[in-house]
Amino acid sequence: MRRSSTFARQVLLVRVGRRDGAAVPGTDLVTPDHRYADRQRLRYGRLDTDIEAVRPISPALAPAAPVDESPAMSIPLLPGERTVARRAKFALVNACTLSSLMLGMLAIFLAMRGDVQVAAICLIACVAFDGLDGALARKLGVASPFGAQMDSLADMCSFGLAAPVVVYASLVGSVPTAAAAVSCALVAACAAVRLARFNVSPKDGRFFCGVPTTMAAAVLALTVAIGVPVPGLVMVAGVALLAFAMVSSFPYAKLARLLKLPPWLWLAPVVGALVDIRLTFALVVVGYLISGPLLWLHQRRTA
Repeated sequence: MRRSSTFARQVLLVRVGRRDGAAVPGTDLVTPDHRYADRQRLRYGRLDTDIEAVRPISPALAPAAPVDESPAMSIPLLPGERTVARRAKFALVNACTLSSLMLGMLAIFLAMRGDVQVAAICLIACVAFDGLDGALARKLGVASPFGAQMDSLADMCSFGLAAPVVVYASLVGSVPTAAAAVSCALVAACAAVRLARFNVSPKDGRFFCGVPTTMAAAVLALTVAIGVPVPGLVMVAGVALLAFAMVSSFPYAKLARLLKLPPWLWLAPVVGALVDIRLTFALVVVGYLISGPLLWLHQRRTA
């Protein structure tokens, strides 16, 4: 048994360049001991076939991937012709995006000091700059993937973090702290999911899939700025509902589509704002939130 195992080990680890006892020139591998060859023929029959090379290969080692030794090249942030004029336009657009980001940070600092209404006004300015950078990028012809990603990150800071912080600061003292924290944390989490989904989803020119983060932040900021007179727990429930509306699959009309509505529909909220701006604002927000499920039901019936 000991000798046969030695022979088997030699067969598995080396190539026997031998046929009928003759060594094949050009090989430098070891052949099995001739003392055991006859015994193997007697025990197992004549071994007239060649034994192919068996190289030990470790299963833990993956095949080495080819190394790309080409020099690293930076991708230009602004595609197309890179003239001084286009660079200036590109810088202007990104300055608007950074302004929205800085105003969001300022809103957080003001909310920490207790100036919640001023912080809410900063959020409204964030909404204005967020709409301005996209419009300028399309108008000036400097839209780029870099600008889209930067806009998404600025939106997360201004609308996904600053907005719930301002709302939390406005709710402290009127509702249980845990309830305010959970509802505002939902806004941050759903805003992150909404922005990530928007980045990887095909774009629809007519409807949003869920309430956009800009719209949700504008509603929260205006609610704090004008001081909508609702009970604290109702406010907490409304904040949580708005958070879930952001990640819903209900279709919500874009602003360009809303501007095509008949003029008399715009006249009603304008007159209502002159009578009672708080009540009118609450009715407009509720109507917009309800429009999503209604459009969804209409699309399912007509499909």
